[in-house]
Amino acid sequence: MTDKSPRDELVEHLPAMRAFAISLTRNGSLADDMVQDTLVKAWTNIEKFEPGTNMRAWLFTILRNTYYSSRRKSKREVADVDGVFTESLAEKPAHDGHMQMNDFRKALGKLKVEQREALLLIGASGFSYEEAAQMCGVAVGTIKSRVNRARAQLAELMEHGENESLEMTDDATMSVISASKVASF
Repeated sequence: MTDKSPRDELVEHLPAMRAFAISLTRNGSLADDMVQDTLVKAWTNIEKFEPGTNMRAWLFTILRNTYYSSRRKSKREVADVDGVFTESLAEKPAHDGHMQMNDFRKALGKLKVEQREALLLIGASGFSYEEAAQMCGVAVGTIKSRVNRARAQLAELMEHGENESLEMTDDATMSVISASKVASF
């Protein structure tokens, strides 16, 4: 009777394990990966193997369980070859929005009081031009003019070009600076 270590005996079963893996997967490279995973699992759990029992049966059980686990896992995975799904899961860092909001507040503070008031009433608060004009006691055209000048001044202060996208923190901020959300004259 030989006193062979179970770790040494693992190598003897490699050809049979590969053949079994190929019969399960029908793919040589996938079979090689499964055999490798099986060997890693067997090596790390070798203390659970009972000497004197059938090493091949133990290895084949690990291999089969690895195969079925990978099949279950693959059913939950989504193929995303071109990164479309991954891109939609990405989240911008919070500090970018915070920094942009600070820049926006500073720029808003540099506007003339009348322009800031008109812009906040129309853009942030959502009032119509007519309602804002009535609140400020001025003509509708004056409010439109103040809002237009305020938006242009904000874009200049924040160094935004005409074709640049605005990535702000919330819809209210976007509507304050963006003429596309509120009809202009």
